[in-house]
Amino acid sequence: MPPMPRTHPTRFCIVRHGETDWNSERRIQGQIDIDLNAAGETQARALGPGLSGHSFAAVYSSDLLRAWNTARIATAGLGLAVSPAPTLRERHFGVLQGLTRDEARQRYPEIYLEHQARSLHSDYRGGETLAGFARRVTDGLAEMALRDAGQTVLAFTHGGVLDIVYRVATGRALEAPRNFLLPNAAVNWLEHSDGHWRLISWGDCGHLEGALDGALE
Repeated sequence: MPPMPRTHPTRFCIVRHGETDWNSERRIQGQIDIDLNAAGETQARALGPGLSGHSFAAVYSSDLLRAWNTARIATAGLGLAVSPAPTLRERHFGVLQGLTRDEARQRYPEIYLEHQARSLHSDYRGGETLAGFARRVTDGLAEMALRDAGQTVLAFTHGGVLDIVYRVATGRALEAPRNFLLPNAAVNWLEHSDGHWRLISWGDCGHLEGALDGALE
């Protein structure tokens, strides 16, 4: 039997949303629909010039406001419609949503310990398990890679989604402690080919240098 032909790789530029007030408060957002703050809007605008230098076949975004508005602001000059992609939503953290880390530790100590240990199968009372969340993310991105095969795709999402993407691309276990950063409004490049992910670059924040100077005065 002749070998299966290799598909052309699909390149992904995946961007985390800009800052929210809950980010600065270290509050667990999950799927609660928190919008960008002023700093986050400034970060989204700062993304635009760098993105305009690339040719994207499609733009996808989580439909949660903080990602959606980052996408809307950042792509204003690209001439491309943003398509909502619920598979790019943040993980649902059950009863921990809306709480700071200290509040979660005090109110739900056992669940918070499961969260800290990156339990694969705890849904935090009504949320998503880490294993289920990872399947949702990887299946959704694989569908995009097939739909836009051989092209370059732009996607706006959340820290939890990017955590999964990094681990899949580098082989780091889901339950292993995180040893990499997930900055707001950072640009991350990856490639998908024949069911495999390859990390190209991670956490590029060069476009944000000086972006907030005077923005909040």
